[in-house]
Amino acid sequence: MTAPERELPFYQPVGDECELFEAAWRQQLPVLIKGPTGCGKTRFVAHMAARLNLPLITVSCHDDLTAADLVGRHLIGDGATYWVDGPLTRAVREGGICYLDEVVEARKDTTVVLHPLTDDRRVLPIERTGELLQAPKNFMLVVSYNPGYQHVLKSLKPSTRQRFVALAFDFPRPEVETAVLKQESGLDDARIAQLVTLAGQLRRLAGYDLEEGVSTRLLVYAAKLMAAGMAPRRACRTALVEPLSDDTDTVAALAAIVDAQFAA
Repeated sequence: MTAPERELPFYQPVGDECELFEAAWRQQLPVLIKGPTGCGKTRFVAHMAARLNLPLITVSCHDDLTAADLVGRHLIGDGATYWVDGPLTRAVREGGICYLDEVVEARKDTTVVLHPLTDDRRVLPIERTGELLQAPKNFMLVVSYNPGYQHVLKSLKPSTRQRFVALAFDFPRPEVETAVLKQESGLDDARIAQLVTLAGQLRRLAGYDLEEGVSTRLLVYAAKLMAAGMAPRRACRTALVEPLSDDTDTVAALAAIVDAQFAA
């Protein structure tokens, strides 16, 4: 049974990703979502958790994330030692979706603890307590990462990647992005059309003057600023140009593209 539509976090499908996710859920398969920053990966997971009526535990991975941060640790308090579950363990005990955002940012030894949960065993060994937790039917492991940031020191090992089914995300088509901006900001159609056109122009610079193209998330920020009354050029400079680069010449070039788009 799915949640009523009005309760779902807004997500505009771009293909059959919702159906694919549901199929993976029914078959108790772990899911890997890959795509550029701000393309809707996290919103998609939140949408699907609500759609499936599942609790969602999100972990934002970083360089210092350890296996103990995920699984849990012993703490000392009131003269006694007690065990505290980490977010992964809590999700396995209680059920729901455990979402590891930007999983490649975590230490390499951290992802090893995921392996027993991503095959037919679906178990989580907790060495410090001697427990072997069996994941319930309503547990699902989802991880995401941005392939554009991968390099030799930050990538998923093949032995980890091949434990997941994968969904590839990208920036949405113009008509989909238009619908997203309209829903999220309430900005008028003419300005939204200008923003979507501008996004296409800026994304063509990715890999040349920019490491990555402007995200849909940043477009939403710009649209919200404009809807609140901020001048389009100022809104775009604040939400699109400055976050993309610190290089003075690059910022100037991006600002010129914005000025040309909103010259009228």
